[in-house]
Amino acid sequence: MSIDDAAVAALGDRTIGPEHKGMPPASWGSTVREFLSTAPTLGQLQTPMFTVDRGAVATNISVMADWAHAAGVRLAPHGKTTMAPRLWADQLAAGSWGITVATVWQAQVARAFGVARVLLANTLVDPVGLRWVVAEIMHDSSFEFFCWADSVETVALMDAHLHGAPGSARIPVLVELGAPGGRTGARTVDEAAAVARAIAGASRLTLAGVGGYEGVLAYERSPKGVAAVEDYLGQLARLHRELADAGVYRGAAILTAGGSTYPDLVVEHLAPLADEHGARGVATTVVLRSGAYVIHDDGFYAAVSPLALPNAVTPLRAAMHGWARVLSCPEPGLALLDAGRRDLPFDAGLPVPQLVVGEGSEPLVGATVSALNDQHAFLRLPPSAASTLQIGAVVRLGLSHPCTAFDKWRLIPVVDDADAPAPKVVDVLHTFF
Repeated sequence: MSIDDAAVAALGDRTIGPEHKGMPPASWGSTVREFLSTAPTLGQLQTPMFTVDRGAVATNISVMADWAHAAGVRLAPHGKTTMAPRLWADQLAAGSWGITVATVWQAQVARAFGVARVLLANTLVDPVGLRWVVAEIMHDSSFEFFCWADSVETVALMDAHLHGAPGSARIPVLVELGAPGGRTGARTVDEAAAVARAIAGASRLTLAGVGGYEGVLAYERSPKGVAAVEDYLGQLARLHRELADAGVYRGAAILTAGGSTYPDLVVEHLAPLADEHGARGVATTVVLRSGAYVIHDDGFYAAVSPLALPNAVTPLRAAMHGWARVLSCPEPGLALLDAGRRDLPFDAGLPVPQLVVGEGSEPLVGATVSALNDQHAFLRLPPSAASTLQIGAVVRLGLSHPCTAFDKWRLIPVVDDADAPAPKVVDVLHTFF
């Protein structure tokens, strides 16, 4: 799949200004390209700061691309994780089948950068969005778009919204299977099969396959959590087989699941179907939609991903870090940093203090962040560290959950090596949230 390289490259011509948090005043009025030409270092930026590590991103893209290829599945990474077209371009260049999004607006951003295949892993019932999709398909016949539906009523509403839309283009739709207690999705295989038949019979829709999301059913790799996910994936496979054997598809189908927590289970249960052809000769493309892998983390995903240490020979690496300065040491064992909830993610675990920055960087062994306010972090220090941490010192923080880290920053500096004493800024990511 492709992306408009010129549109991505043009991001370098955007002007830096005070609306770009952490960028130094000396850079305001310069383009990103001009700023990078000065060979800036991390120390020239303001705190609080959030960065991405170039080497870790490259490793992660390569690890996942190789893993998906070996497993016999295609990869459509979830673009909402970063909303960074530069990273989408790198993922597509590494062989990704397409880009996944969660809203029609995100799909529109992807199209603005020339993404040729977009999977909207959600229901689309917005009439303006539906007509935009049809117009985009008519404008560019090579554009491939897919979305979901989980009820017969949804299918009827989508078809009604498209009634009278110019041309004859149809929107490919996957029937979404959910599970009791889950999020969206038909709750049983029989209900989902009825939705699939409704899609197949609609005037402006085409049945494109089966989709779902297992990650909402469990949040850890406990026996109970794994069993719930495996049961769900078994039902997803059953639905696909039944539709294929009943002749509801028109020759080919997509079968898609997968976040970044259980991609191995998705592969185990669904990848074999990529080699199967149903009784009616249905060729199946199995698509994995993991998104967080490209950045990974030092928190939630580090603990649960099958591609992290100690499970993987070549593991994913945490590619994001927060950088915060000590503002105050008001009492023994406590330091206040200048980064808070407006700057760093906290929904899947608080930041993890890693080291004090600079020559002879010292690990912060035993230190923890106990709370975040809007613009402050409460850094708790053991006696061994309390006497060495000075006001004005910069602390590197490991973070958890890329999805709620990226959405706080419009421009994200990319450093060559976050472990270096003086990391060099080698690129800048633009996000679209």
